[in-house]
Amino acid sequence: MIDTHCHIDFEDFDNDRTEVIKRAKEKLDCVIVSGYSNSSNMKVLELSKDYENFIYPTFGFHPVSSQKSTEEDLKTAHENILNHQKEIVAIGEVGMDYFYVTDKALRKRQQEIFTGFLKLADECEMPIVMHVRDCEKKAVNIIGEYDNIPYFVFHCYGGSFKTAKRIMDMDNAYMSFSTMLCYSKQHQDLIEKIDLNYILTETDSPYLAMKKENRNEPANVVNAVYKIAEIKNIDVDTVDEITTENAYRIFSIKCATSI
Repeated sequence: MIDTHCHIDFEDFDNDRTEVIKRAKEKLDCVIVSGYSNSSNMKVLELSKDYENFIYPTFGFHPVSSQKSTEEDLKTAHENILNHQKEIVAIGEVGMDYFYVTDKALRKRQQEIFTGFLKLADECEMPIVMHVRDCEKKAVNIIGEYDNIPYFVFHCYGGSFKTAKRIMDMDNAYMSFSTMLCYSKQHQDLIEKIDLNYILTETDSPYLAMKKENRNEPANVVNAVYKIAEIKNIDVDTVDEITTENAYRIFSIKCATSI
């Protein structure tokens, strides 16, 4: 099993990060830690060096905070991706967020920044991990213009099934589902209908724990895998095998357990 999206570089894990990673190693093949800012990207990179072949980094720029960024911040983000593209497995998380951002001008700014990262991913021919909350349909319309991006990942997918069908029609786009599956009726309904060949698993740690007051962690992705198996009425091993192979293919990773 693989947690394809988490943030264990956050200060939430400063007191017990080693133990959290140890618990993840006991259950998972590997973990992908997603950067969300210039400083976060560097922390994620260091973690990947400390836990080679278990932690894999992506470099991103979170849409909610990116709209307040300067051109110099964006330039640095792009340069860091170019300078470390052989060390990271994808660009992300980047995108747009219409849940937290309602102002039209700010949404336009988000889209401009997102498009910049799409162009970079296209030039570098790298996978891209997208945070497109409440604007999944718009994102599908935008990404169709980029032919050289090998894979698109809709992180923590929460759009409609109609949009999900469009994503599956692309053949190189995937939807990632978190531990929210264990309690979200909306996500359970989506999983029931979406082909397993287009699904990834994640936790988005420290977020989306089973209880709001709790901190999530990568090892809990097991709960999502079991829930998918329950909803689809198929064997857990089948869910594990297919979602793990999806992650291997998208991110071109070789985990410690497979070496």
